[in-house]
Amino acid sequence: MNFRTLDLNLLRVFDAVMAEGSLTRAAAVLSMTQPALSHALKRLHDAVGEELFTRGARGMVPTAHAQALWPQVRAALAALRQALAPDSFDPATDAVSFRVALADATAALLAPALVETIERERALANLRFVPLTTRDPRPLVERAEVDIAIGHFPWVIPALQAQGPEATLRHARLYETEYVCVMRRGHPLAQGPLTLDAFCEAHHLLVSFSGRPHGLVDEALQAVGRQRRIVLTVNQFFTAGLVVTRSDLLTVLPRHFLPATGYHDELAVQPIPLNLASVQVEMLWHVRQDANPALRWLRQRLLEAVAPATA
Repeated sequence: MNFRTLDLNLLRVFDAVMAEGSLTRAAAVLSMTQPALSHALKRLHDAVGEELFTRGARGMVPTAHAQALWPQVRAALAALRQALAPDSFDPATDAVSFRVALADATAALLAPALVETIERERALANLRFVPLTTRDPRPLVERAEVDIAIGHFPWVIPALQAQGPEATLRHARLYETEYVCVMRRGHPLAQGPLTLDAFCEAHHLLVSFSGRPHGLVDEALQAVGRQRRIVLTVNQFFTAGLVVTRSDLLTVLPRHFLPATGYHDELAVQPIPLNLASVQVEMLWHVRQDANPALRWLRQRLLEAVAPATA
C-alpha cells in the first residue's frame, strides 16, 4: 500500500463499517449513500491489497487483518480529530456512533434516560448496546470493540489503580449498590431472618455473564467452608427474575437491578447471610478516548442518566 496516495477519508469509512457492522448503518453515520460507501470500501480494499470485510448473514464480517488494524486506525482518527478540533462536538449536528458493553438490567436502567436526553437535545448519536459477557472487559476496550464498558469489575479496578498513570484504561464510578438474596414472595424463606444454614440448604439460580459455574457468592461461601446447590445458571437478569417468580430457587442480585428485572412486585428480598463487598458499577474507556469530546459527552450523559435511578 502506498500511504502517500491514500485517501484518509477511506479510514473513516473503515472505522464506520467496523463500528456498525453494516453498510447501511455506516452510510447513515457518515451521511453517505450506500453505493458511495460501497465504492469507497472497494477503493480501500484496492489500496490495502486485500479484502478487509466479507458479507455474512448478519452484516459485514471483518477479516483478521481488519481486526488487527482497527484499534490503530481508530486511535489515529481520534488523535487527529482532537488535534484539529479539540472541543468541536455538537450533538445536534455531529453524527456519531457509540458501542457500549453492559448487562441487560443495566441497559434497562440507563436506556430510558439516555433516549430522553438524545431526543431532548436532538442529538444525532447512535447508541449500540452489546452484551457484557465477562468480568474483565479490558480486551474489548483495548481492541476498540466497544467505546465504553459498564459493570461491576471487582478484579479490574484494583489492577488499574495499581498501574497508576501508566494504565491504558480510565474508569469512573456510576453508582454503588449491594447484593441481596431474591426469591418469590410466597417462598418459605421470604419471612423471618435468612440464616446461613437455610441459605446453603436452598436451591439456587446463578447469574453469570461469562458462563462460569460459580460467582462471588460461591467464593465467599468457600471462604467460610460452605457451599450451595446451583440448579440453574443464566446470563441475564431478566431471565433470573422470571425463573425465580415461578420456582423455589433463590438468586443473588444487586439491589438497584431489581426494578429492571420486570418482576419487582413479585419478588421478596432478604439480606444475604454473608459478608459481601458492595457492588461498585463502573464505566471503563481507553485513554486514547479520554479527550474525545463526543465520548466526554456520552460519559456525562451516562452519569446524568443513572442519577435519578440510584437516588
